[in-house]
Amino acid sequence: MEKYIALLRGINVGGHKKILMADLKTLLSSNDLINVTSYIQSGNVIFSILEDLTNSELELKIETVIKNHYDFEVPTIVMRHSELKETIDQYPYLIHEDLKKHLITFSKGKIDSATKEKLDTFNFNPDQFHVAPKAIYLFCHTAYHKSKMGNNFFEKQLKTSTTTRNWQTCLQLLELSKD
Repeated sequence: MEKYIALLRGINVGGHKKILMADLKTLLSSNDLINVTSYIQSGNVIFSILEDLTNSELELKIETVIKNHYDFEVPTIVMRHSELKETIDQYPYLIHEDLKKHLITFSKGKIDSATKEKLDTFNFNPDQFHVAPKAIYLFCHTAYHKSKMGNNFFEKQLKTSTTTRNWQTCLQLLELSKD
């Protein structure tokens, strides 16, 4: 049974949109997701499902379940293990020993060529980014929270939800979602 990764945007940050991971696991398990597990409190969920649903359908399912239960919206990005592996494998920057400098911003939608061209005109030196079809690879010389390359910037440019994970989290999610 294939494993999926769900990345929830903006939960448990600064006391807003508080969701305990144990409660989320129970909620998702009671809504047809199987073998639900989580990684840290920032909204990373690994699961399987018997239904044959697309990533978009799974995103909507999880968002609806959360909205109905908690009465707030949580943008969610879902991918298969193989998609996460491909995204990680394509990371273009050499890995600096400080893994906190390496991040991936995941896009809910595909990034079209016109938007990529527009993004390529921005320069945030010394921080760097590279646009891929469904992700933006970040190398932050400064701290990510001080960088101009945050989710809000990319969401404004892409006109869709994004969420960012550091390199260590991406590797851990890849490991946890292996068959």
